[in-house]
Amino acid sequence: MIYVIRHGETDLNKERKMQGRMGLPLNKNGIQQAIALRERLQNIKFDFVFSSPQERAVQTAEIVTGINAVKDDRLDVFDLGEADRLPVNEVKMAGHLPDSSVYKTIEDPDDFVKRVFNFMNELENQHGIRELNILIAGHRCTTGCMGAYFEGLPRDRNILKFSSNTGDYKTYEFK
Repeated sequence: MIYVIRHGETDLNKERKMQGRMGLPLNKNGIQQAIALRERLQNIKFDFVFSSPQERAVQTAEIVTGINAVKDDRLDVFDLGEADRLPVNEVKMAGHLPDSSVYKTIEDPDDFVKRVFNFMNELENQHGIRELNILIAGHRCTTGCMGAYFEGLPRDRNILKFSSNTGDYKTYEFK
């Protein structure tokens, strides 16, 4: 079983600001969310634990499992470029993403999907046929992208609808 968890709350989540690679560690509520998730998953023995390199994701994975997470850059948060840390309600959007004609250095969405799918393909090729419990900690965008890996990319390309709330998770199985 694949357990895809979204990191707990940070102050930027609480303040409703865009949070990308300049994100913050978990706040007190985020730590409590991770502890609550640990209690919900306490009967699961995890064979592998992977995480985005962002501190908030690593913290969540390690609080939940008690295992050192393997950080993988392919699980890093979508690079928001100049939109990082701006108030959500002030960001000029192009669909579901900050407008790359307004904000510089925003990651290409197709490249983002490719890198997350590359991680998932590798994971499936290495471990897909075995009965294992694998936890992957990430962000709204990465957990949504992992959901799209299993459910298929939506027509409107809005992968965020597959993400869980902060400090929560979804489960999937390789076919």
